[in-house]
Parts: sequence; C-alpha cells; structure tokens
Amino acid sequence: MLSIESHLQKVTCIGQTQTVKLEQKGSSGACSRNEVFIDACLILHFTQGMEKIRNLAQACELEYFSVLQSKTATTYIDVIQPILKSQIAVLVNHEPLALLVDMKKSENRGVEEPSLESTLRGPREGFNESLQLNLTLLLKRIPSHLLKLETLELGKITRTSVVIAYMEGYVDPSVLAEVKARIAKIEAAAVLESEYIEEYIEDSPFSPFPQIQNTERPDVIVSCLFEGKVAIMTDGAPCALFVPMTFWVGLQAADDYYERFIYVNAMRMVRFTFSLVSLLAPALYVTLTTFHQGMIPFVLMSSIAIARETSPFPTAIETILMELVFEGLQEAGIRLPNRIGPLVSIVGALVIGQAAVQAGIISAAIVIVVSATGIASYAIPRYSFGIAFRLLRFVMLVLASTLGLFRMAVGIMGILIHLVSMKSFGVPYFSPVAPRLWTQMLDMIIRAPKRMRIGRSNSCGRAVQGKVTAVEDHKGNLIRSFPLRGKTSPMRHFTFKRNCPGSYSPGTGSLCLSVRMQRNEASPHG
Repeated sequence: MLSIESHLQKVTCIGQTQTVKLEQKGSSGACSRNEVFIDACLILHFTQGMEKIRNLAQACELEYFSVLQSKTATTYIDVIQPILKSQIAVLVNHEPLALLVDMKKSENRGVEEPSLESTLRGPREGFNESLQLNLTLLLKRIPSHLLKLETLELGKITRTSVVIAYMEGYVDPSVLAEVKARIAKIEAAAVLESEYIEEYIEDSPFSPFPQIQNTERPDVIVSCLFEGKVAIMTDGAPCALFVPMTFWVGLQAADDYYERFIYVNAMRMVRFTFSLVSLLAPALYVTLTTFHQGMIPFVLMSSIAIARETSPFPTAIETILMELVFEGLQEAGIRLPNRIGPLVSIVGALVIGQAAVQAGIISAAIVIVVSATGIASYAIPRYSFGIAFRLLRFVMLVLASTLGLFRMAVGIMGILIHLVSMKSFGVPYFSPVAPRLWTQMLDMIIRAPKRMRIGRSNSCGRAVQGKVTAVEDHKGNLIRSFPLRGKTSPMRHFTFKRNCPGSYSPGTGSLCLSVRMQRNEASPHG
C-alpha cells in the first residue's frame, strides 16, 4: 500500500544549514520558477542566513520573488495538502514552521468563447477550469477597489478553492450574508464542480426552475456584480454562479446589452413567445383535437382527421411518443462527438419522422407540432432554464389529455402560483412582476434605452425607489424641481450622482447630475 509520503521527494539542500525542499513526484512545468526560487534562497542564505524561516517567508512576500505566492504552515496536514497541489515546502532544521511556495505552472485550455453562450456582438472570452485565470479576466474588467474577493475552501478531502465576488456599495448586505451562511454550512467530502455548491445552497431543490444562474462569460458576471448580485467561482469549473436569480433572467441573452434596444426588444418578444410555444403547443394541440374540435376551422380539422385515419394510437399517446423520440435524439446529439452529433440529430429526425408517417404509425400533423416545439425550445438562451420548460411540457401534455382546456388552465395557474411563491436568497423569484417594481420593469421583457434608466438598477428586488424632487448639476445649481403632490408618508432626502450619456457638456460629452429623491421609509424594497 502506498502512502502519501511515497509521492514526495527531497529536491535540494540550501547552504550549510540543513534546509530541505519537498515537492510532489512527477511535477513538471515549473523549471523556470524553481530556478528563481533556488537563486533567491541562495542570495538570502549568504546575506541573512537561514536560521529563521520567517525571514524566508518575508522575503517571498516582499522583494525576492514577488511573482510567487508563499505562506507558512505549522501542521502536517497544512504542509502535505499544498504539496499534493503542486506547491513546494521548505523546512529548516530546528524550526517549527514550513514555508509553502506555489511553483506550479498551470496547464489549462486557452480562453475560448463559450459554446452555449455565443453572441453576435460583444466579447468572445470565456472562463476555463483555472480559477486564477478566471479571476484575472474578472479583474481586467473591474480594476477597482470596490470589487471584493473572498476565498475559502470547500470539501473535507478535495479542499477546493471557492471565491465569493461582490461589489462593495452595490451588493445587498442581507443577500451577501445569506450566501456566506449557506456556503459555510456545506459539509461534503468533495466539491468537484460549481453544481455541487448550487445544490447545497438553492432555496427549492425540488423545483424544475433554477434559482441560481450559471454562466461561462466574464462580461455577464461583471454586469451581474454591478446589479448588486453575488458571484461564486469554483476552481476546476468553467461555470460561475451568481445569485439571486429571477424568472426573467432566464429569458435574457448576453448580447441583449450589445445591440440597439429596438432590435433587442423584438428578439425578446420572439423569445418569450417561443418559450410559451415550447411549453404549451403540444398540450394545446391534444386539447383541441380531442376535446374541442369545434374551435378548429372545418377545413383544418378535415385535414387533420384525414391524416389521422391510419394512426393506431390516440392523439395524446402519439404526441408523447414523438416528444420522447425527439428528446432522445436531442440527447444523443449532445453526447456524440461534435462533428457527427448534429448530423445524427437532423438525419435521425428526418428519417424517423418520414418513415413513421409513411407507415401510418403517426400523423404528419404530430410531426409538425413536435418539430415546431423543439425549434421553439432552442430559442431559450439559458440551457438549464430551457430544461424546466421541457419537463413541464410533459406535465401539461398529461393534464391536457384528461379534461382539456380546464386541466390546462389548472396547470398554468399551478405554474404561476409556484413561480410567485418561490424566492432566491430572499428575493421573490417572479419580481419585478410580483411584487411589482416599476423601476426594474424597464429591463424585463422589453429593455428601455440606457439613457432612460436613471439611477443604479439593483435587480435583487431591492431597487432604490422614490419620487424625483430635484435635479442639480455638479456645482449644486438647480436645473429643475419636481414638487410632490398629495400626502406622503415619512420620507427622507438622499442624493446620488450618475454620468448621463444622453446629456452633452462641452469638452466632456456628458453631464454629472445630482438627482434628489424622496423615499418611503416603510418600503420593503427601498
């Protein structure tokens, strides 16, 4: 039986003092860093001596090798675990401390565009499995002291590094505290991917709708941080999580903010319509052809009846069978290699559908409905969000095959009640519709022009609300006042500043305005 110690090797001794450097066997790719470290140790030995390892740690942190990350350890476990992560340990005779230096040279895939979140316009960068590189991409976009990164380790055995990122002054303190509290309660032997964390901290694990959104795009994480959300990044996982999530985020794509708002609104309406088609089209077809034939025009109903003459199955059964076949082809296309996966899906659907229609097993109308439903499901930009619609599609099919439109209405009401009752880290899942937040409705199904979205938009369900009373320039001169009418509750004044890209100022192109508002203290979302 091999022990952990059998994977360690003594590399070198430095100077006359008995100083040993331990590293993992087979570690490679750190030759240049090793040479830098040895040279710095020799310089330190001849100038100061090696009698105190704290001197070496201080040298690592200050001047001798600033490109390396170092720390000290005092216990056996704290020394062995970093060595197994390709770090090295330096031990000095008669010293109770060990110096740990990060020597590894990461071998990761390059920065690529995420395949599931491709855009027509905007950045082409995506996260990979290196947490350090992902943080670099994040810091490149937010070079500010307001960006806070808190590092912790999860997994009793794997000790996976996890980073909680948020913007100071933007994040809701209650949401941040809730995120930290839930992560602190995670007790798992291994955390191998961000999905492990998602299942531990989500509010409703039995809901088909995701309450924590994931993304591989740095620009999406940055925009979410400025909206007051909290990001969770895991070492070894290209997908970063951000919370809280609302229902409407699942229908928004990354390039919605890189195109003009007219085009974006048209695409969002198409996306929302297709999501309803993906959920209700098969159930509606079964309902109309089985229970409510009188609602279908006579000519269309005649065509459907003629096509169904040779079909041996009821409409509901053949619809469910075709849906299962389509889902199987879609899953096969994902699992097969990239070059043949799409080909198998397309050819398989055409061959199976055509053969089934010619054999009289199913009707042509079913093939059309199921194909249109499958295409509509691809319009949902978030993969995990689209899975919820695909699962609920079968639920609606079963309800529609029993009592028609009445059961369909019951199913729709049940879905709406479920959405309204859900919360994501204390934020209503169906906001800003329930509860109604007018300021956030400017970026829901439609997106207003950026110049109309005055103030800092906080999509955590706690947006700044109030009535504008005055607008002042940067010198405090009154530009326009807005007197309040009617009775008001106890209020207070507060001021925030914002660069308005729609206003012109000679030499700058923008005007810094101070907008004075009055806010109701009793508002739960103030």
